[in-house]
Amino acid sequence: MNNQIWIMTSAFPRLSFKQVAAKAREIGAQGMELCVFRRDGTRRDHVATHLPYEKFTRDDAARLLDFLGKAHLRVSLGAYDNLIGGDEAERVKNQNHILRLVRMAHLLGGDANDVVVGTFVGWDAALGVQDGGFEKNLMLYKTVFTPIVKYAESLGVTIVYENCPMEGWRPATAPDTINNLPCTLAARKLMYALVPSKAHAETYDPSHDVWQHIDPTDVILASDMKRIRRIHIKGTRNFRNDAAAVHWGRLYPQQTVNPALAKKAGVPLPASEWDRHHYEPRVPGFGGSDSMDWSRFLETLMAKGYKYPFSIENEGCNSTHTGNIGATVQGFKAAVLNTAPVVWPLGENGYAFDESALAPLAPAPAKDIPVVTMDDLR
Repeated sequence: MNNQIWIMTSAFPRLSFKQVAAKAREIGAQGMELCVFRRDGTRRDHVATHLPYEKFTRDDAARLLDFLGKAHLRVSLGAYDNLIGGDEAERVKNQNHILRLVRMAHLLGGDANDVVVGTFVGWDAALGVQDGGFEKNLMLYKTVFTPIVKYAESLGVTIVYENCPMEGWRPATAPDTINNLPCTLAARKLMYALVPSKAHAETYDPSHDVWQHIDPTDVILASDMKRIRRIHIKGTRNFRNDAAAVHWGRLYPQQTVNPALAKKAGVPLPASEWDRHHYEPRVPGFGGSDSMDWSRFLETLMAKGYKYPFSIENEGCNSTHTGNIGATVQGFKAAVLNTAPVVWPLGENGYAFDESALAPLAPAPAKDIPVVTMDDLR
């Protein structure tokens, strides 16, 4: 029981890598889930680029590993975009960017240093509305990700999928809010069966199941623990008597109609494309409770032998969303303390991570490797 607790760096989009590393140490974290989004990408929310991916070399990796070793910090990489749907040109750029991150992770030691690559899969909405749309997206995933996962496996790198449905990726007029294939446990199990490789796994974020009224502990109990390489620490507070839920129900998303008609009828409408499922994001342990039993969830993970990092994804309405860096840091610190009693040993000074158990980082590989694209893998 000595799991590392990390921070996800999307909370500090305007800080440099070294500034974020200093924040991680101030917060009491042992590592960083480094966001390395495309600088020319189309996403505008919760994005950051904390490594120069354009010309990243083996020597850059060696310098970074030396810095991390001296700072007693560890990292993984991530960029979360749509890789199987949306605009075709953007989709290909997103796929090629993930390949860049897999190469970078390899240069940073890959699985030897637990440097995984986090991503979404995405969703083809045009296929999704067709009869059999889910399975069509599943087959599209197989086509796109088979070469990506094979490439990662050849380099000793693991790709991890996050389970966020990305419910706000389409307009509030969209009839449904499925925009990321691995948003359910069933989908993830089917994905592993379709692409049988040890080189892909998942980042499980319990908050996305809470607002779907699923107990995340039950998901863990039904999961293959070998496939869980990261856990996101992020909370959700469901609105219990929300007027939108009373009017629209919780079976499908809140819908939008002509505003004048809605006003005449006295029916609430979504305030934005994200305002469709009657909840708000929280930071566990900061400013009140949320709608999850964190004790049971964490204790179950420990009982099942989870040994990998916890990564705090701070999207709290009273923390990161305030735009105040002090409140952001406070939220992170609160989440560390909320998690520590279950995942860190109790010592003379309370619950603390035992840094003596932190394994030395393996060196960068002897040789650099070229950047590849999807065309190269076909």
